[in-house]
Amino acid sequence: MIPVPLARLAADTRGRWLVGAFALTALTGVAPHLSVTGQRVEAVVVIDITGSMNTRDERLHGKPVSRLDKAKATLRGLAASLPCGSRLGLGLFAERRTFLLFEPIETCADFAALDGALAGLDWRMGWEGDSRIAAGLFRAIGLAADLHSDLVFVTDGHEAPPLPARGGPAFEGKPGAVRGLIVGAGGHSPSPIPRYDDRGREIGFYGADDVPHENRFGPPPPDAETREGYNPRNAPFGASAAPGQEHLSSVRETYLRGLAAETGLAYAPLDAPGGLVGALTAAATPRTRPVRLDLRPVLGGSALAALLVLFGLLPWHARLRETVSRLRHGA
Repeated sequence: MIPVPLARLAADTRGRWLVGAFALTALTGVAPHLSVTGQRVEAVVVIDITGSMNTRDERLHGKPVSRLDKAKATLRGLAASLPCGSRLGLGLFAERRTFLLFEPIETCADFAALDGALAGLDWRMGWEGDSRIAAGLFRAIGLAADLHSDLVFVTDGHEAPPLPARGGPAFEGKPGAVRGLIVGAGGHSPSPIPRYDDRGREIGFYGADDVPHENRFGPPPPDAETREGYNPRNAPFGASAAPGQEHLSSVRETYLRGLAAETGLAYAPLDAPGGLVGALTAAATPRTRPVRLDLRPVLGGSALAALLVLFGLLPWHARLRETVSRLRHGA
């Protein structure tokens, strides 16, 4: 038999909403976790922090920002959009090496740590100024393989110094053994690269005389004999400095797509429509993993909704009916 107080509450609309809110609140303390199986992603994200990533040819919230800042914001969105149970690690690339900050961690339970690490990334963490993209990518692939993880390698593809005439290093691994994405950052039009002093203060932009426009390591290019001052022994590259636009930077998409094809990775632009979630999910290794689903946020949210109806919607509805009734009687 139902107690009289409960029967009175059940007979009243507001009472039923109040009972429902208390019941949902009580359930949050005893609700079990559900085990849900689904596709999850596990990857190490390696971000290029070399000087060209300071180029401000990306946009965020309608304002121009550096490639590095846009990459950090995009990767934060990626971590927030991946389903719980997915795991992301974080690493840095500079010169020709990749440095692992931490191994993959859970994107929901450890989101604060992941978000904080992304926010703290800075170009000043770089240990040398060169940017040998291919060498860094190959080492990042080796790192991901050691962790049995996929890879997301974010870079603008700007090699500094430029590749020699014979081309870059060859990939010695097995294409496709590590899956994932090369993400191209930057605009397609050449833009100036900010220059900083020894204290990290911006002092302008690199000029044509500040950077090498040709890599003179190894054999000279096929047209060397036509250059002014060419001498096969003393001046195999000619007597004058090579002209070029290496002081300007743009995303080297053709080069990055070639590296992707060589290594078996996929390619996606940093500003891919809908973010990187779809591109990474399509390129990643299928991983079916059970995940514990916490029902407490759902139950708590439902209890809050019931209280909003009880103390907000129902009184407003009652006042509206009263106002309409008065108008009718007044008419």
